[in-house]
Amino acid sequence: MNSELAANGVALRTIVYREVRRFTRIWPQTLLPPAITMVLYFVIFGNLIGSRIGEMGGFSYMEYIVPGLIMMSVITNSYGNVVSSFFGSKFQRSIEELMVSPVSPHTILIGFVIGGVLRGLAVGLIVTLLSLFFTKLSVHHIGVTVLVVLMTATIFSLGGFVNAVFARNFDDISIIPTFVLTPLTYLGGVFYSIALLPPFWQTVSLANPILHMVNAFRYGILGVSDIRIGVAIGFMVLATALLYFVCLRLLIGGRGMRQ
Repeated sequence: MNSELAANGVALRTIVYREVRRFTRIWPQTLLPPAITMVLYFVIFGNLIGSRIGEMGGFSYMEYIVPGLIMMSVITNSYGNVVSSFFGSKFQRSIEELMVSPVSPHTILIGFVIGGVLRGLAVGLIVTLLSLFFTKLSVHHIGVTVLVVLMTATIFSLGGFVNAVFARNFDDISIIPTFVLTPLTYLGGVFYSIALLPPFWQTVSLANPILHMVNAFRYGILGVSDIRIGVAIGFMVLATALLYFVCLRLLIGGRGMRQ
């Protein structure tokens, strides 16, 4: 039993190390572009447009959108890291060697997810540091902030894993980010409060899971939110557990080796 745990521990460290090396080795492609994109958001939406909008939720428009932009970077990068990494391993047939080894499916899944979480957090930290050049940030509730960003990165890393398992070519790994994640993110309260919407559209917006994540993180940073924090955190716990179970079943069933 101890030897099995030790072997899985070595495998987990190896997978995580490989995943981290993968995105740090090509940092001009993985870490720099999202940083540049977010700076453009800060300049265009925060400074140019925000100066005309004024306050939102009791804060300057720049302060209000910063938490949402940080979450946007965490979501896209944690998802993108896992979907591209696992599909690349599947495309090169190297994943087959890993799946037929005595390594536990839990270890394989957790290794890829940790890699996605670390890239999401790395980009989120870079965006946070860049935002300090445009506005002041003070954390309202550190516990909520850390919990929400970790769970969000985990959820979208697991989502990226599901996408990679079912993808048959490289075009398939861009469909979900383009046609699902991007619209949900822009409609998820990143740039506005849903209190500005008519009652019907406020209700419809509550069906957007990203809205709950963005607002929970905004509460952790600014102390304001359009939704109940307990509901948002409960949803994220449930989504994490459900997605983990789905990913694990796909691995155990050998779905990850099919293309």
